[in-house]
Amino acid sequence: MKINYKAIMFAAAALVFAGCKKYVDIKTQGNLVPNQSINYRYLLNNTARFENNPNLFDMASDDINITDAIQVTALTGNLSNFYYVASYTWQPVFYVAGNTSTENDLSWNTMYATIFTCNTIINELPNSVGTDQEKAALIAEAKVHRADAYLALVNAYAKPYNSATAATDLGVPLLTTQTVSQSLKRSSVQQVYNQIIDDLTSSISALPNTQLYNTLPSKASAYAELARCYLYMNNYAEANKYADLALSLRSVLNDLGAITTVTSANYPRRINDPEIILSKIGLQNNLLSSAPTVLKLSDDLLGLLGTADQRYNLFTVPGSTIGTGYTGRFFFRERAIGETRNVGPSVPEMMLIRAEYFARNNDATNAMLWVNRLRQKRFKPADYVALSASSPADALTKVIEERRRELFGRMLRWWDMRRLKNEAAFQKTYTRTFNGTTYTLAPNSNRYVFPIAQSLINLNPELEPNP
Repeated sequence: MKINYKAIMFAAAALVFAGCKKYVDIKTQGNLVPNQSINYRYLLNNTARFENNPNLFDMASDDINITDAIQVTALTGNLSNFYYVASYTWQPVFYVAGNTSTENDLSWNTMYATIFTCNTIINELPNSVGTDQEKAALIAEAKVHRADAYLALVNAYAKPYNSATAATDLGVPLLTTQTVSQSLKRSSVQQVYNQIIDDLTSSISALPNTQLYNTLPSKASAYAELARCYLYMNNYAEANKYADLALSLRSVLNDLGAITTVTSANYPRRINDPEIILSKIGLQNNLLSSAPTVLKLSDDLLGLLGTADQRYNLFTVPGSTIGTGYTGRFFFRERAIGETRNVGPSVPEMMLIRAEYFARNNDATNAMLWVNRLRQKRFKPADYVALSASSPADALTKVIEERRRELFGRMLRWWDMRRLKNEAAFQKTYTRTFNGTTYTLAPNSNRYVFPIAQSLINLNPELEPNP
């Protein structure tokens, strides 16, 4: 059955058709000529359409702990904050159907808007006027963006990848054409991952090694996205392979030990930060460094960081900086720099993927080599102490801990909680108390999968709900 999915794609259609009307459909004078491949270059250069990622992963993770009464009151006193509270407390419903301020899932809609734009580029470019090389390069960029969007979607709305059940576990609707009238039946988790891998591997040959700006996909971007993809498929050999390839093209680390404060004047902008391999940002990320949705770091994470770590000193602030009544330490990186933080693949992430591969393959020495190579740039020289591991299992624990130190506020801790929840070394039941009620997240809980908005299901009966 074919169903019109206006609820999902209206925003996408508006964005794409506005872009196409500006760059393609209208007969223009000067440089813009209808049906020319260059018009899709302009569309891809409008990077605001491609950078967004979902914005609730951090709220659901154990890196965050909302305990101050003033923050709790502010979050519960405004219905527009409901989905923040619902994700923080692992609720079965994030979006309340029938209320225009709470029923729409901005993350879902925006990711499919990105996919819709990518599909338009991929499907229309072959019939445009231009060289085969130009077309291939532009299609490749769109494929990388589409793969990133699907990787975010499948890690939000589907079960963690499990090779034994991925072929039958519900994934997300897999849309690869730009029509707004097609089936929304959910593809399997395996099918979604297959599409991600196909998009990325088929794009590599047509991409440049690097790009002038981090917002534009490159070979390094495709390799890094593949490394991230395979990590969350628990395929550590392939993850290591592609992390190594990414690092062969991009391997610079910012030396945090050489600076005492982070400002827009002494820290690189996101578009040319050498650590960022592909710039992606969380939706409304600026809200996550402002009250009341600012991210308060959990005691567990703060204990891992320690006060000598420059990531603590440079990227967190005391509650008094946020406002009266706020205590503890808060994530502040984006406001310190004056830019929305990156959640896309980075050099540190690739280094830690390599470290995890070695730890899981009984090579504690190389695992710690990669961990310490990163940590050397995260402390002042006088404060740096190399970590060691007594065994591969100990090395793996230290790698996962280092991922938390390096990637907090970058959405990936929630992804890691999902993929690690069935491993004995990392399995635990999480609890948190909010507004007087205690909430629990057990390893086998369905709450590791975000709910699909009921308003979408009401309009599209093919869209199976999550349990």
